[in-house]
Amino acid sequence: MSRPFDNIALAVDGGGTRCRIAVVCGSLVQQVEVGAANVSTDFDAACAELKRGFAMLAGHTGLDAGQIDRASAYLGLAGITGKAMSKRLAAVLPFDRVRIEDDRPAALRGALGVKDGFVAHCGTGSFLAVQTGGQRSFAGGWGPVLGDQASAQWVGRCALTRTLDCVDGVQPASELADSLLSRFDGAAGVVKAASGMSPTEFGALAPVVTRYAGRGDALAVSIMEAGARYLVDQMKAMGWVPGLSVCLTGGIGPQYAPYLPEAMQQELTKPLGDPLTGAIALARAFQEEIEHERC
Repeated sequence: MSRPFDNIALAVDGGGTRCRIAVVCGSLVQQVEVGAANVSTDFDAACAELKRGFAMLAGHTGLDAGQIDRASAYLGLAGITGKAMSKRLAAVLPFDRVRIEDDRPAALRGALGVKDGFVAHCGTGSFLAVQTGGQRSFAGGWGPVLGDQASAQWVGRCALTRTLDCVDGVQPASELADSLLSRFDGAAGVVKAASGMSPTEFGALAPVVTRYAGRGDALAVSIMEAGARYLVDQMKAMGWVPGLSVCLTGGIGPQYAPYLPEAMQQELTKPLGDPLTGAIALARAFQEEIEHERC
């Protein structure tokens, strides 16, 4: 007879701002939260946060290290750019049964469940996803250097760049720009601060932009409009047509709603769940695959 937690699954949703880890046993779910876990940005730090989370989870649930190690584990993590990175991470984790993907599938599953539709996810990073007829495809999510347009870090970085345009006189004066210049003690301070900012720190400026955009500040509005254009163009290129739902997820994603075309606004739907919900569903599916193979 099996004992409680003898047959468990672990689900991980890790991003550039936080990492959530859940233990799943039947209908019972317990979770903990640790810091950022982007394996491309800082592999060693991400591994340390994951291991810290596993230890915290063991402490919260009464599981021992052996029970954690024997779990079937599904990890959806920012920075997983291919099989090589997945294998590298799997090699330093204690699991015999582990599936590692980037963070997009979990976010898609959490938002849509098994329904057809699109997800435009804009958190610290960004990506787009479509699910139709049980098939899924993704675009973006390539990180702050080569991608992540419309993400929070992109919005923050754009705000600083265009603030300097205001200083140069090639953009009209703006209350947003004045606010940022005051915050960083002038143009030189903006340049100095930006040179050392992480994606998370750039992203922390995004709420300032959305707040000024809500007041009608032209500079802030233009940034949000540019982000929305990117999302719209990508979704149309991926096959969006009226009748397919659109979920805006992530910290800044929903803020783009009023900047979308009317036809797309009419298809906006609230996500069914968050990325951890999706990771849990995928962890359960992975566990079922393992059990089926044993039969």
